[in-house]
Amino acid sequence: MKKCRICGIQIAAKPLAIEENLTKMAVWTKKAVNEFHPDLIVFPESCTTTFAPGIPYDAFLKIVEEVPGRSTDFVSRLCKQYNVDIVLPMYEKKDGKIYNDAIYINKNGDILGIYRKIHLFPTERIENGGWSTAGKDIVTIDTDFGKIGLMICYDGDFPELARILTIRGAEIIIRPSALLRSFDIWDLTNKARAYDNHIYMVSVNTVGPDGDANYYFGHSMIVDPTAHKVALARGSEEILFTEIDPEKEETVSYGVSAKRKFDHLKDRNVGSYTDELLK
Repeated sequence: MKKCRICGIQIAAKPLAIEENLTKMAVWTKKAVNEFHPDLIVFPESCTTTFAPGIPYDAFLKIVEEVPGRSTDFVSRLCKQYNVDIVLPMYEKKDGKIYNDAIYINKNGDILGIYRKIHLFPTERIENGGWSTAGKDIVTIDTDFGKIGLMICYDGDFPELARILTIRGAEIIIRPSALLRSFDIWDLTNKARAYDNHIYMVSVNTVGPDGDANYYFGHSMIVDPTAHKVALARGSEEILFTEIDPEKEETVSYGVSAKRKFDHLKDRNVGSYTDELLK
């Protein structure tokens, strides 16, 4: 991994107002670039429409876009204009179904990968009267500064996904979110996934109401491999930032000089992991 600068842009989207939300994303992208000069910008989950649409499935299906489409084209132009990679979280219409995506677009405007949320929150599942269909593929992205893993919100509750992403080489995991549960759970899962796998978690939560009058608390965070929050947003719209330096020596904890002698991946006793235990 190379040294890189990452911004999370914590903003409130307007329900179902795709054009207005894209314009707002452009304004905040310009602000982030001018203030922090990032290599990568991450937006919150479903930031073109809000998480819960608040309308029937058939009506939402008419609004949701295909990928590539106007939203990805718009963000691709932003990437080229500002010479920055962007993670665009949005709903995708594909084969008559709706998927909850995190789309990685590089500074050349190319889509490097599409992650479709695997662990859907119960209220969004189509089989529960919601709107989303679960994805199946685990996605890592090879970028100019290292390998990145993608997950979305509720995915972060499942240690298996973060572990597989790390085994596949991810050094940073991106977690765009629209998380409604307690701050303690948000804080716990982000720090645990970072510490479990000795990786950085870039977790960007939304703020404000969605189409179903749920109200999100923000507090986006970037967590380092020692489970230390190196950036923490408040409950308002704002940008959080950090610079990741791979040359920084790995220590057992933050603010101390003692080197970390353990490795959660290398120290696994995989010979004891039987099929029965994994079911």
